[in-house]
Amino acid sequence: MTGFGEGERELSFGRLRVEIRTVNHRYLKLQIRLPNGSERLQPALESRVRERLSRGHVSMTISVEPLTEEDDGSVPVDLVRARGYRDALRRLQEELGLGGSVDISLVAAFRDVFRAPDRDSSRIELAEQDVTPALDVALEQLVSMREEEGRRLARDLSGRLEVLQSELTQVKERAPHRLTEERDRLRQAIRELLDDGIGVDEERIAREIAHLAERWDIHEEVVRLTSHLQMFRETMEVGSEDGVGKRFGFIAQEILREVNTIGSKANDAVVAAHVVTMKEEVERLREQLENVE
Repeated sequence: MTGFGEGERELSFGRLRVEIRTVNHRYLKLQIRLPNGSERLQPALESRVRERLSRGHVSMTISVEPLTEEDDGSVPVDLVRARGYRDALRRLQEELGLGGSVDISLVAAFRDVFRAPDRDSSRIELAEQDVTPALDVALEQLVSMREEEGRRLARDLSGRLEVLQSELTQVKERAPHRLTEERDRLRQAIRELLDDGIGVDEERIAREIAHLAERWDIHEEVVRLTSHLQMFRETMEVGSEDGVGKRFGFIAQEILREVNTIGSKANDAVVAAHVVTMKEEVERLREQLENVE
């Protein structure tokens, strides 16, 4: 799931900033950037992140902006570099016979004319207690954003389940008519092949229909699929302390298994069309589950 969080705090030697970003990933993958000299904190910080997150590609950056003796908001100008640009532009005019004038707007277009204030690049040895307050704030923001995304995903998943349930209901209603229509088709085919004086062997047709009923029976698949859909809904409502992503993935796999079995026993264009729709919805469901924690 995607999200972003940030936290700051003032320390005696500068301003510490923590930024955390997450994008979708099946597992938890952490990438932590620390100031030079504070690498020893990585295991403890990683453990703290794992307490709140269980899935996603997590990028965390911790930086410190050192305090300066004077910071009046002025922007330093590199006059030597500015003169160099001016002289170079004038040489271009002379050599190439170019018109125009070298003015302030042209020189100011070179961004390195305005130098950023120099920062102390020495090693910064942070303590765990220096980082954790800002980290906790960043994690809280991140989790809040991911929870909001989770609510949107839940609405989408509920819609997918409703479509699947609707299609399954129509399959259940259609299933008995397959045998009735097949019986009538067999009768008509036999009548067309036999002379008018010979009657149709109803007992033979009944045996054939009974055989087809056994081969085409989808009652067990319908019951199991109904159970899987209900299990999915209950998991959405109850949740889990360890996350529901993997459980959802397993249930979706079982849903697809039953849908495929119904399709293999369809032997009917109407049922086959419903099965195609259900397969499409299951695939969309599984795609969304990649975002769920």
